[in-house]
Amino acid sequence: MARLEQVIINIVDIFLEYADDEGKKSQLNIEELKKVLEQEIQSPELKDKINPDDIGEAMGMLDKNHDGEVNFREFCRCVCVLAKCYYQKKTGRGGKKGKGKEQEGEQED
Repeated sequence: MARLEQVIINIVDIFLEYADDEGKKSQLNIEELKKVLEQEIQSPELKDKINPDDIGEAMGMLDKNHDGEVNFREFCRCVCVLAKCYYQKKTGRGGKKGKGKEQEGEQED
């Protein structure tokens, strides 16, 4: 199986596995989200970006429809943010935008 294909399958399988624990079957509540982040993120580069004490704050940012749970679209947004953090760490590119002007690395993303 191709690597990207495996990544996509893993993202869907992980979401479904944890979303099935408690609450609505197709969504992650705060405890399920915390469990996903604690158990499925092991590398120091990404683990440093996640503070278990701030899961509530992360939930607030991810939960765009304010229903108290994270749906698959919102979960994908979380995975994207973590991927961007890893990309920035690995390449030294990206980061915050300057006022009125993008950094060189962000134009190439």
